[in-house]
Amino acid sequence: MDPKRVYVSQLAPQYDGICSNHFPELIAGAKATPALCGLRQLLQLTGLDSENLGTPHWNPFGSWLGIGKRLVIKPNWVHHQNASGQGLDCLVTHCSVIEAMVEYVALTQPTSIIVGDASIQSCDFTQLLELSGWNECNARLRARGILVEIRDFRLTTRTDGAWEEDHTTKRSESDYVRFNLGKESCLEPVSGNDAGFRVTMYDPKELAVTHGPENHQYLIARELLEADVVINVPKLKTHKKAGITGALKNLVGANGHKSYLPHHRKGSNAKGGDCYEKSNTLRMLGEELLDRANGAATARQKKFYGRAAGLAMKAGKLADGAFDLEGSWFGNDTVWRMVLDLQRILHYGKPDGHLSTRQQRTIVNLTDAIVGGQGEGPLAPEAVALGFLSMGVSAAACDWVHAALMGLDPARIPLTREAFSTGSGELARFQPGDIKVCTEHGEIDVAEAARQLGSQLRVPLGWRGHCEAREESLC
Repeated sequence: MDPKRVYVSQLAPQYDGICSNHFPELIAGAKATPALCGLRQLLQLTGLDSENLGTPHWNPFGSWLGIGKRLVIKPNWVHHQNASGQGLDCLVTHCSVIEAMVEYVALTQPTSIIVGDASIQSCDFTQLLELSGWNECNARLRARGILVEIRDFRLTTRTDGAWEEDHTTKRSESDYVRFNLGKESCLEPVSGNDAGFRVTMYDPKELAVTHGPENHQYLIARELLEADVVINVPKLKTHKKAGITGALKNLVGANGHKSYLPHHRKGSNAKGGDCYEKSNTLRMLGEELLDRANGAATARQKKFYGRAAGLAMKAGKLADGAFDLEGSWFGNDTVWRMVLDLQRILHYGKPDGHLSTRQQRTIVNLTDAIVGGQGEGPLAPEAVALGFLSMGVSAAACDWVHAALMGLDPARIPLTREAFSTGSGELARFQPGDIKVCTEHGEIDVAEAARQLGSQLRVPLGWRGHCEAREESLC
């Protein structure tokens, strides 16, 4: 597949129903969902194994996968509840999209098919599998002899509430590979002696150990690094901190513990941070109280300082209408750097914790945008019918197209813009102007794709007026 090509398949904006299309290549008994029909169309567009198309021998992934090969499918399984109350269809990768991909990769008879993600620590993984419909999908696959291993990539969890203690999972440190990108990290330019890296509900002292000048560590699930092929299957949504969550951002779930993932830096722009634009007394007080809560020695202290921080934030919101301490705005200059670090590790990382100069595994991105998420994503998105699936081998190219199809300007979003910079570690060896969108009607440029296929999504409050598309920006 050409990394400069992004393949897009339009389909009905709902998941239920049975399609009448004939799939001679699949194992008997496959459920012909709209997602399966859409994926089949995408695979036809790519031209993979075109000489066998329409026969029982068509095996589009056969050149990448096969007996002796290891496969990991990485969905977006962020949480078991949508804080907006609008359900899971716009929150997590739909089970039918994962099932469709499993149907096709199973034709290659790989050694293993693993589906896994590191959800947020408060996610009830068992509930997620049930509520998302995955258990039902998996039972159908198993009944036809297609075996899938499910992995929860988290090292620790929290049962309930922001101030609960962490609990160790069945995984251990040996299930991960630690990388230290040092001076080569995208975070290094913003790593002063007191960088103030933060994740909102986590101890800043732990983050200071994993990230600082010439020290940028990540804890990556070993399964991904030992895989021959990784299929990244994100849900397309807007994102409060990154602007967009899609093929690039979905790699955050490769890391096993939040204390390795800087999301913002403490303080305002003027003081060297990027949590918010302008300082005021309530914001600074809220940050100090939050740090005390996250670093407290006992659960009682955590709850006391946590509630005090919450009161400060509520008072601040009454004062200016928008107040959080998560870096949820267009000036967040940290989260995109962390995401590009993770992308570089997935592409070039070896199981011994070092980076190669050559890509180490095949990576395919299949994005679920049948029902997308708009508004205050990633944890409180509201459903919007986008009605498409996309596929590509370059996450940078995929998300440039995704942003355009969401009515956004990818050049105004640091994550999608900087994925094409030389400092990103060669994630894209071409420029956005080289990207073409391939549909069943032919090949078009990104601007034309936005006009023909795009929608205007409502962006998070902190991004309004700062990332929407302008006609000339897509040319």
